[in-house]
Amino acid sequence: ISQRSFRNLQQKSIVNLIYTYHWVVEKIKHYLSAEDITLQQYNILRILRGSYPTPLSTQQIRERMLDKMSDTSRIVDRLIVKGMVQKNISRSDKRLVDVIITEDGRNFLGKMDLHNEELDNVITNLSDEEMNTLNNLLDKIRG
Repeated sequence: ISQRSFRNLQQKSIVNLIYTYHWVVEKIKHYLSAEDITLQQYNILRILRGSYPTPLSTQQIRERMLDKMSDTSRIVDRLIVKGMVQKNISRSDKRLVDVIITEDGRNFLGKMDLHNEELDNVITNLSDEEMNTLNNLLDKIRG
């Protein structure tokens, strides 16, 4: 952060959180772009793998996403084209669409899981104690 002075510690903390969020996202995007997948697509695949074999509606997916502003339907459609998810009319409510991860999607995530350590290394310069402190503080901010 190039800014030298801040109005107060709260402003500095907020700017630091936003700056760090974007820094981490760029590191993860770089890793995912090598696999031709976006962060939002990766998030949806992981959500669907977590619910497998139970399908989820696009609304349920959106509620669980890290980025709630994402156009979930459009992202799901792109994952369908890649063969990683399937959409079906809901059996319980014909107005809803159920989405389920395919075997190709599960296999893709299995391949990605082999590289989890690379993703974890984004914050490798923190000790376990510091990461616990960071997680506790972030939880505390959200109250």
